[in-house]
Amino acid sequence: MTLLSPEENAAYWNRRHRTEGYLRSGGDMSYDEGTNRMFYILRLGLLLDIIGHNADPVAPLYLLDAGCGKGWFSRQLAQFGHQVDGIDASESAIAYCRDRGGPARFHVSPLSQWRSPWFYDVVLAVDVLFHVLADDEWERSVRNLASLVGLGGRLVVSDWGEPGDRVYGDYQVVRGINRYLPLLSECGLRSDGWRPYAFRQNPIGFHVFTREH
Repeated sequence: MTLLSPEENAAYWNRRHRTEGYLRSGGDMSYDEGTNRMFYILRLGLLLDIIGHNADPVAPLYLLDAGCGKGWFSRQLAQFGHQVDGIDASESAIAYCRDRGGPARFHVSPLSQWRSPWFYDVVLAVDVLFHVLADDEWERSVRNLASLVGLGGRLVVSDWGEPGDRVYGDYQVVRGINRYLPLLSECGLRSDGWRPYAFRQNPIGFHVFTREH
């Protein structure tokens, strides 16, 4: 099957965020809204286990939710006291985030182009990198997200835990750990393992990387 072009992919996500529900628009389209709520809560629990659920009000963790969609994870993480920036290339998704309000800050930006005046303690890309279809843009995105992680900080990205790539439909390319390991090692990050979602038949999980230098 032919993958969507960059222009078609952008239009698809703008339309999906504009027409689908709060959770389903950025979740699994094969699930209803209730099942997606279960799926979101499960992933939040995994993230909190990786990040830590306690935040020092004097020195909060700075988090980047890269590919935040309508901002569910951004809002939940901000409620734990973290300072959260959410970015997404979809203007309709960020418009929704801003209209809804809340403690997180939201910006329109592709993953490969976001710049920040500070480094982040944790950079998250939850179920987004496998929707970056072109390999060159995927690599630019991974490199840029890695560059935003401070010393000792973590990069947490969703993908599957097998070697090799696989295409699902026309808008999803999962990429193997063999693609991530050399690229992020070159960027100064070590792998701290893969944590599968273990939700129904979903093959995806969180790859965790830590900046060493």
